[in-house]
Amino acid sequence: MIAGKGDPIESVKEDRRYLPARMLNEFAYCPRLFHIEHVEGLFADNRHTVEGRSVHRRVDRKADPLPESEGDAEPDVSRSVTLSSEQLGLIAKIDLIETTGDAAVPVETKKGKAPDIAEGAWEPERVQLCAQGLLLREHGFRCEFGYIYYAGSRHRVKIDFDDHLVARTTKLTAAAREMEQLETAPPPLVDSPKCPGCSLVGICLPDELNFLAQSDKEGPTAAPRRLVPARSERVPVYVQGYGGHVSKSGENVIVKSRTSAPEKIRIRDVAHLAIYGNSQITTQAIQALCRENVPISWLTKGGWFYGTLQTLGLPNVELRRAQFRAAFEEASSLRLAQSFIAGKISNCRTLLMRNHEEPPRSVLASLKRHVDLAHQAETLGTLLGIEGNAARLYFAEFDGMLKRKKGLSEAESFHFRSRNRRPPRDPVNAMLSFVYSLLAREFQATVAAVGLDPHVGFLHQPRPGRPALALDLMEEFRPIIADSVVITFVNNGEAGPRDFVQTQAGCAMADATRSRFIEAYERRMDTLVTHPVFDYRLSYRRVLEVQARLLGRVLLGEVAEYPPFKTR
Repeated sequence: MIAGKGDPIESVKEDRRYLPARMLNEFAYCPRLFHIEHVEGLFADNRHTVEGRSVHRRVDRKADPLPESEGDAEPDVSRSVTLSSEQLGLIAKIDLIETTGDAAVPVETKKGKAPDIAEGAWEPERVQLCAQGLLLREHGFRCEFGYIYYAGSRHRVKIDFDDHLVARTTKLTAAAREMEQLETAPPPLVDSPKCPGCSLVGICLPDELNFLAQSDKEGPTAAPRRLVPARSERVPVYVQGYGGHVSKSGENVIVKSRTSAPEKIRIRDVAHLAIYGNSQITTQAIQALCRENVPISWLTKGGWFYGTLQTLGLPNVELRRAQFRAAFEEASSLRLAQSFIAGKISNCRTLLMRNHEEPPRSVLASLKRHVDLAHQAETLGTLLGIEGNAARLYFAEFDGMLKRKKGLSEAESFHFRSRNRRPPRDPVNAMLSFVYSLLAREFQATVAAVGLDPHVGFLHQPRPGRPALALDLMEEFRPIIADSVVITFVNNGEAGPRDFVQTQAGCAMADATRSRFIEAYERRMDTLVTHPVFDYRLSYRRVLEVQARLLGRVLLGEVAEYPPFKTR
C-alpha cells in the first residue's frame, strides 16, 4: 500500500486548482482509490499509513525555505518545501531538496524496501517524484533526476526524469484532473493483489461490489475475500453514574467514577464516547476526541438522547446529493424501504424459530407472507401498515421466547404482554426501549462516519430531532441484535424483575442492572456472524458499517439493489 503522510485528509483542504503530487501517486496506483480519497474526501488509517507518517516525522518536522541558486559548490538541503504551478496544475510538499547552484534534486521518502525491479521503483512513486521535478523546473531550477529514499532498506534509488517518464507523468496528470470532475468513482479492481494492503478497502468494498454485480449475470461468481478485520480495533466507551468524569492525559482519556478506580484508554482506541446522566468531560478531552473524529453522545440516565457532537469531518458531497435526491423520489424511497422492512420481518421470523419453544406455524406462515407483501407494497403508507401488522404478530409471541426457571414466583419472573414505551411500563419493555436507543445511537454514528446524513431517511420521513436514516438501517437489526440481547439477558438470569425501579411514571433499570445490560449489548455487537450475502465472518458492529457503505454505493448507482442483512 502507498503510505500517506501528514494530514490524511489534507488534499480536500487544498486549493482544487492544484492536484497534489501524492494524489497523482494514488491515481497511478488505483484510479478508484484516487477518487475516494481526493474527490470524495474519505480516508481511513491502517498499519501501512500509520507507519508511513511515522517515517515522515523527521522530514516533516521543520520546513526550510528553498534557497536561491548562487552557484554554491556544496549542496544546500531544504526540508518540507511546498511548491505549486498554475501552468502544470500541480502542488507538492517535497520531503527534501538538494540544490547546487541552479541544479535541484528532489528526494522522496518511502517507508518500505526498494523493489527488485529494473526501473528501481514502482510507477506511482516514480510519477510522484517526476511531478516534483517538473515543479522545480517551473521554479527556474535544472532538475534532471531525483531520489527515492527507502527507509526499510536505508538507501536511495536514483530516478532519471527522461522523456518517457515526463510524458507519462503529464498524461496521468491530465487524466486525474478529468476524473476530479466525475461524481461517481470508477469500478473497483477485480481480485487485485493491491486491495488487501489498501487502507481504504473497507470504504471501497471492491470484492463485495464485484460480487453483487456478478450475481446479476449467468455463470459462477467468485466469493468475495474478507479484506477488513473481522472486528473493529476501536471500542465504544460508556460513562455512567453520578460523579463520572472524563479527562485527557497525553494520548489517553482518563475515565473516573466514584465507585471504581480511574481507567486509562488510548484515544485512538475509542470508537465513540457515550455519557449518561450527570457525568462530565473536559474541554481538552473533547478537543482530542474531535481530532480523532470520535463522536461524543450525551444521554439521560435512562438512555434518551440529549444530542451528539459529531466532528465536521469530510462528508462526501456527491453521496449526500444522491441521498437527498433519492429521499425526495417516492419510487427510490419505496424501493429502499421495502428492503429494510422485508429484512426486518424475515429476521423476526428467524428469531421466533430459534428461541420460541413452540412457535405457532400460523404465525410463521403469516410472517413469511408479510415478507412478500413488503416487496409488493405500492406506497410507503401501505408498507408501514404491513410492518405494523407483522410487528403485532411478532410481539404477540415475544413472551414465548423468555424462559422461566422452575420454582420462581410470578413476581420473580419476566413477562411480556405487549409493546409499550414513552415511558415503558414493565422491565422487558424498559430493556427493549433502552437497547433500541443504544442501537440507534450506534447507527447514527456509523452513517455519519460513512458520509451519509443521519437525519434524511427513506422509510422514516424527516422530522426535527429524529435520525431517520439511522432508524431506517436499524430496522433489519432490531430483532437479531436488540431483541436478542434482551432475550439472552433474561434467559441467562443476568437480572430479575427486582433489579428494576418501578414507579408511577414507568419502569427503568437500576444502575447496576444497566451496566450489566450494556455489557450484554457489547458482547452481542462483538459476536462474529457469517454475512448472508458475502459468506465471510465479521462482528455485528462491523456488519453495521458494511451495510451503511453498501447503501451509499446503491445511492451512487454502483449497486442495483440494497441487500438487507437476513440472518440464517
